[in-house]
Amino acid sequence: MGREGSWGDLSPGDLVIGSVYVHAPFCARRCFYCDFAVAVRRSGEPQSWAEAIGKELEILGAEGLAPLAPSLATVYVGGGTPSLLGPTAMDRLRRALGPGRLEHPELEWTSEANPESLTLDVAEQWRRAGLTRLSLGIQSFHEGTLRWMGRLHGAGGARSAVAAARHAGFENLSADLIFGLPSFLDRSWRTDLEATVALGVTHISLYGLTAEPDTPLGRSVRKGRTRIADEDRYREEYLEAHRFLTQEGFVHYEVSNFALPGFESRHNLAYWDGSPYLGLGNSSHSFLPPIRRWNLRAWDAYLERVHEGRLPVEDSEVVRGEAAQLEALWLGLRTSRGIPRDQLGSPAACALVAAWEAKGLASPVGPRIVLTPEGWLLLDRLAVELSEALPTRTTA
Repeated sequence: MGREGSWGDLSPGDLVIGSVYVHAPFCARRCFYCDFAVAVRRSGEPQSWAEAIGKELEILGAEGLAPLAPSLATVYVGGGTPSLLGPTAMDRLRRALGPGRLEHPELEWTSEANPESLTLDVAEQWRRAGLTRLSLGIQSFHEGTLRWMGRLHGAGGARSAVAAARHAGFENLSADLIFGLPSFLDRSWRTDLEATVALGVTHISLYGLTAEPDTPLGRSVRKGRTRIADEDRYREEYLEAHRFLTQEGFVHYEVSNFALPGFESRHNLAYWDGSPYLGLGNSSHSFLPPIRRWNLRAWDAYLERVHEGRLPVEDSEVVRGEAAQLEALWLGLRTSRGIPRDQLGSPAACALVAAWEAKGLASPVGPRIVLTPEGWLLLDRLAVELSEALPTRTTA
């Protein structure tokens, strides 16, 4: 440690981390479109998982590289399928993270779950362990679509999972939906939106289907066997979701996320405002500005490394200068807070934003510039354009 791009370049007192992401890689089956770091298992491995997370945190602490707050603000368990780890998983994680770290009265502790493995027992024991929020991978209510994607639950499974979560005492529930699906599936996007709202969830995340190269879907598209939605259909379904969900009282607070007022994901907001965060588990990322690093992708390689008492880091980078400027713009523009207008430090940038506003891609909200839904569809391109129009910062 101690080289450029490592946390050894920072003293432990530089920053305190209040948000932690924990990866749970296990899935009973890999979905047709999935490119995530998963380990296919019939069931999860809760004991070895929690022990490995605790071991990684212990190694980080011994090297002075995990300046965690005594009481964390947010914890997010993602996957994979965390619910495959079973009812004891969150209690094991609580112990792995250390005494007192999950005791703050305003802690937001989220875990993802799939409907087929979120039983009432799992939901109740997770709630007793202190979990405050569930994110359910519903994706669709259309039976043919669920089968095509390789999902293990049907439409009834989503409703049963929400009922179990409510019975266990969860009030903060998020649902994931996928849009931009192939037309041959004959899925009604509006029907899926209506069914999700009818469940009474407080948060909805949208994901546009993409054909990642190394997935079965990507290979099928490459061979001409499958055609995913074209740009026009992708755009129309995204804008339809915006219109419908905002009419139903949801706030479109980030490019892909909608929440009833007060139910925004505080963990994700920490990512988007540039706060430091720690990632634990295989493939997880950590950010202690200006350094970002990420762990080994494969579960078995990660597990071997931590049991050897070595950090499971795959690589790292320093985010400074042009890269930091572009990232700050991209993160700011992706939320409904936008960016301060006084950040426009050049006539070229002011002219560019004025052109966006004239085209309906951005709108002034007080002293800030906020992209419209039409602008969010072009987020990556607009962030690059604005960064190129601004004077480059020389520091992070």
